[in-house]
Amino acid sequence: MPVNIIQRPYDLSSCEFSHAINPLLARIYSARGIRSDNELPKQLQQLHDYRQLKDIEPAAEILANAIIEKKRILIVGDFDCDGATSSALGVLAIRSLGGIADFLVPNRFEFGYGLTPEIVEAATVFKPDVLVTVDNGISSITGVQAAKDKGMQVVVTDHHLAGREIPNADAIVNPNQQDCTFPSKNTAGVGVIFYVMCAVRTHLRNKGYFEEHPQPNLAELLDLVALGTVADVVKLDGNNRILVFQGLARIRSGRCRPGITALIEVSGRNPNTLAASDLGFALGPRLNAAGRLDDMSIGIELLLCDDIERARELASELDGLNRDRKSIEGNMQTQAMAELEKLQLGQQSDLPWGVSLFQEGWHQGVVGILASRVKEKLNRPVIAFAEADNPEGEPEIKGSARSIPGLHMRDALDCVSREHPDLIIKFGGHAMAAGLTICKSDFDTFKQAFDREVRQQLTTADLQAEIHTDGELQPNQMTMDTAFTLREGGPWGQSFPEPSFNGDFQIIQQKLVGEKHLKMVLRLPGSETWLDAIAFNIDNRQWPNPNIQKIKMVYKLDINEFRGQQNLQLMVEHLAPATE
Repeated sequence: MPVNIIQRPYDLSSCEFSHAINPLLARIYSARGIRSDNELPKQLQQLHDYRQLKDIEPAAEILANAIIEKKRILIVGDFDCDGATSSALGVLAIRSLGGIADFLVPNRFEFGYGLTPEIVEAATVFKPDVLVTVDNGISSITGVQAAKDKGMQVVVTDHHLAGREIPNADAIVNPNQQDCTFPSKNTAGVGVIFYVMCAVRTHLRNKGYFEEHPQPNLAELLDLVALGTVADVVKLDGNNRILVFQGLARIRSGRCRPGITALIEVSGRNPNTLAASDLGFALGPRLNAAGRLDDMSIGIELLLCDDIERARELASELDGLNRDRKSIEGNMQTQAMAELEKLQLGQQSDLPWGVSLFQEGWHQGVVGILASRVKEKLNRPVIAFAEADNPEGEPEIKGSARSIPGLHMRDALDCVSREHPDLIIKFGGHAMAAGLTICKSDFDTFKQAFDREVRQQLTTADLQAEIHTDGELQPNQMTMDTAFTLREGGPWGQSFPEPSFNGDFQIIQQKLVGEKHLKMVLRLPGSETWLDAIAFNIDNRQWPNPNIQKIKMVYKLDINEFRGQQNLQLMVEHLAPATE
């Protein structure tokens, strides 16, 4: 697919950076809307005040009283990385405060997402007095009521968008609920429960609780906050950047949970130089694999584990699940792209604007990744479906949706639901990602309805793939020092993207490694310096190509570490033959 490469605009004349800021970093910060050092907070004291979160005071009061009175508190999480880190943080914080806490996470294949009446029934085994949802609950109307009917107090902590109706909980802490003045609407679920636990500690302190009990340092849990925040791909606004920076600092200094240490080891990363991208692309997927293929309880147990040897065993199990996930995903992607090639008949215009995919035998836990991969290839909103268990009724399929800029996925599904009231059984999510359930027999009807809705909301220009970069680097900037400067200039992430650059290069050498990765030696025109580069998951039907000797490329500067040695490496994000 043709791609437009666009340089991010910047204006240093309106900036007031100190001389301590590297000139290249200043340019990059300006392109991200940063105007001065003051807009680059990194200290915990600069975090937004928790008191701005609606309902956090009653939530903290309920939990503080439960801790004092030795009531049983049950954390009910979600089966992704944000949900796992949220669950672990909630349990660890309550136990460190002297409370009684346990967790329950729904198996996606048995219960599906959120606090359902069925999960509440399963929760009764723990005999909870207080039930706390993390990273879910804002749409759990019937589940919250079921818990209330059983005499439980319910505290909902979530960050997903609220629907027309909110649950009848004793307290709801969600920066995205109506009338909440908390500035960071992008806080992940793990960030929300971290704030709640800080508020609980303050309430206990005000009650004189710590005169007889040790007061924990909740900053020790910031490694979990960093991992969950990056892995959930929420926007890294100033507040989230503080949380991630502080969490990474703890990890780099060796002050993290044994489970995170084990994940770093099994991922082959260096803890001393770990970057936010490592959390998102190495640790997060391994933790997510538990929820996708098996049971996220394995991942939560890993994060709760205090013994490094046990943590290594669990991390190895997760690594194996992640390899299985990759294999399943690869087969599904091959099937999906083959189906789409039949549809488009060689013409991009023949493709639907809103793509809906379903095949018998697809894995429910992997359709979200499949939707993301197909979206990246086509630059169109994609929903991938898999069969769901519904033994007592009409067969259902569950879809995982991924969007592109210009289409708010949850709102688009809401429009489809309004237009066809009986078509979607349930749905929820964000602007860029959502989930839904429909009857299997309604797939074709839904596919057409979704495509129509996307065509109403997008234009042909929206379907043109674009890559935004920070322009070209000069030969004297292609150095290890520059790579280190950029790494330390973060943390980088969603809406605060890691610096990338574009340029034309001459290919000196090219070869395929691992069957699908293109390793190259390149040279900048006008320079005698040779540079190593690697492009992962390349189309091996097109590369390597000895007939192509000059390429146009988008890349990031990376530091490759191998056997204790470090060298500069260009991580290729896009490449195409350069036009003369």
